[in-house]
Amino acid sequence: MVGEMAWALYEDRLRRVSAYIHDHLDEDLDMERLAEIACLSSYHWHRIYRAIYGETLAATVKRLRLHRAAGDIVRTGLDVSEIAKRSGYPNLQSFNRIFKSVYGMPPARYRKEGSHTQFEPSISGKATAMFDVTLKTIPPLELVGVPHTGSYMEIGKAFETLFGTLYARGLVKPDMRMIGVYLDDPDLVQPENLRSIACVTAGEETAANAPLERRMVEGGDYAVLHHKGPYADMYKAYQWLYAKWLPASGRQIRDRVMFEEYLDNPREVAPTELRTDIYMPLA
Repeated sequence: MVGEMAWALYEDRLRRVSAYIHDHLDEDLDMERLAEIACLSSYHWHRIYRAIYGETLAATVKRLRLHRAAGDIVRTGLDVSEIAKRSGYPNLQSFNRIFKSVYGMPPARYRKEGSHTQFEPSISGKATAMFDVTLKTIPPLELVGVPHTGSYMEIGKAFETLFGTLYARGLVKPDMRMIGVYLDDPDLVQPENLRSIACVTAGEETAANAPLERRMVEGGDYAVLHHKGPYADMYKAYQWLYAKWLPASGRQIRDRVMFEEYLDNPREVAPTELRTDIYMPLA
């Protein structure tokens, strides 16, 4: 009983800190304040967090803010100075410098020349590049996951809860695959109502007590689009898959959910090098 109570307390602390970071990215996230939320001294909590997640609290905050900023740059017309302010940077110069160090170019240039632009129509009306698509027949995938409601760009919050829970319960296995399941069309559903599930592959031997839940992805034929680059660019891949590849393929889509498999850990790999496979179900 004592062991179970200690496990529950530790897991709850991980979840509280992760949720607070995601919900307060617009604010000054003082490291001492995060330690207070965890109800541990700063000296110990920072070490525990790094041991579990493989990066410091400060690195997590920086990564999440830049991820959101990249989405704002690609998908909105917000002024870069406003995005910098929203991302917690004291001035535009420091934001430009940090963004360039991670994404390879300053934010204003990224908006015009980032990897998302290579799949936009040129003056001739043709895309300047093509995605790599292969056809696969896969078996059903058994999953455990944490549901998320809100912008797909914010599913990282559910993944933080998922992995924090798995680590705290000693359930992590090296062969687990990281899967994102997306249930709604973002062109039809408001961002705050979008439903998705942050998952890993796991069989019946993995207990799925709350906040975990068990899920299944149906097997069968899939078109698999291989995407390399920031997650903020992914919507371009979906547009191309539906508008260009599907009509030219002669295949019909199957009425099942699409999902993504993340082949790299965003804590360890630069955003421009992240590899993702997007699975479209085919009849």
